[in-house]
Amino acid sequence: MKKVLSVLLIAAAVSGKAQVIQQHTAPLGDVNYTRLARIDTLVDDYFRHGWVKGVVTIVVRDNKLVQYKAYGYADAEKGIRMERGDLFRIASQTKAIVSVGIMTLWEEGKFYLDEPVSHFIPAWAHLKVLDKYNEADTTYTTVPAKREITFRDLLTHTGGLDYPGIGSAHMQAIYAKAGVLSGLGDSKMTLGERMNRLATLPLVQQPGEKWTYSLSVDLLGRLIEVISGEDLETFLRERLFQPMGMEDTYFNVPASKASRLTAAYTEDSVGHVIRWGNLRDIDENYPLAHKRDFSGGAGLTSTAMDYAIFLQMMLNKGIYNGHRILAPRTVELMTSGQLDFLFNGTDNFGLGFEITSAKAAARGPRNEGTFSWGGFFGTEYWADPKAHLVCLIMTQQTPNSHWDLTTKFEQLVYQSLQ
Repeated sequence: MKKVLSVLLIAAAVSGKAQVIQQHTAPLGDVNYTRLARIDTLVDDYFRHGWVKGVVTIVVRDNKLVQYKAYGYADAEKGIRMERGDLFRIASQTKAIVSVGIMTLWEEGKFYLDEPVSHFIPAWAHLKVLDKYNEADTTYTTVPAKREITFRDLLTHTGGLDYPGIGSAHMQAIYAKAGVLSGLGDSKMTLGERMNRLATLPLVQQPGEKWTYSLSVDLLGRLIEVISGEDLETFLRERLFQPMGMEDTYFNVPASKASRLTAAYTEDSVGHVIRWGNLRDIDENYPLAHKRDFSGGAGLTSTAMDYAIFLQMMLNKGIYNGHRILAPRTVELMTSGQLDFLFNGTDNFGLGFEITSAKAAARGPRNEGTFSWGGFFGTEYWADPKAHLVCLIMTQQTPNSHWDLTTKFEQLVYQSLQ
């Protein structure tokens, strides 16, 4: 009996260790570290040419850290070198985290995926769809929506919403006139106020008609607040960040960590990298402001390691650091294609993630079923269940004429695997 108990205790200890990213391990036999070091040469070359100011990369395989490096500068003007634990504006990488958050409430039976969101926020009933837009005087006509928006619509960006600043021209104009912002920066409103204003505006298309990148996850963030009774910042901290040990992920970065916030950059008219400053009415220091609009689609600041923890939880089928965040079947559901079509011609979309299709897998290194996305300021992630990989490349620059750095980083990760 004692022998059996000892075996069970050892197995439990091994299982618990495997749940977390192990940072100090012997080299993995199925990773060629000489070939993996080509990442250094690649990033150093982009830095030497002045195409990027600073980069952090991270590669995790089988829950073990195999590459985690910082390159260049966190603040080039001040000569501050990039550190691995520096803070990045992750923008749309917020979406996956909030999608997991709403699915924890789904697991509690608070709603069903095809339930209309108006059951929880009545302002989202009786919606209208844009019909004709008059550019001369910015007026428009509408037609009634054929059905209501559901939770599944929001998770898959098929609800008919659009995006301020980057969406269709007519909807950008409508949103701007109404003062509905993207969630980047500080809107001076609460999330509830911004979503109630959005509800008064027309949809760009009928719900379920097609995929359109949108403010849908901002609305999911508001639904979390309504259903849970907590603001989104508190909910995510208590449900996700604290249990998993994500110690550096915030809507409002505390003053004690302000020095770790990387500078943001853009390009001038001839492609030279310059400081972001206050471009597009977005102050680069917005992570340090005390915001009440907790944008579920764009508001978080984080580190490469914190986000790797989040992705590893998904690869672990919902568990990390001894805490069950999601059930295995929920993770499978979220990372399965939900659309009857390929939303960008090559990939499907799950509940909060882009999903690599068989067609895309045949054309690139990622395996079918890889789930991924990125952020406005130049961050990108993917998690490949077949290769047991979590990968991130973090910059703070948009636009970037040399975006192919990310593509080449991906190539170099896969060519290093035995």
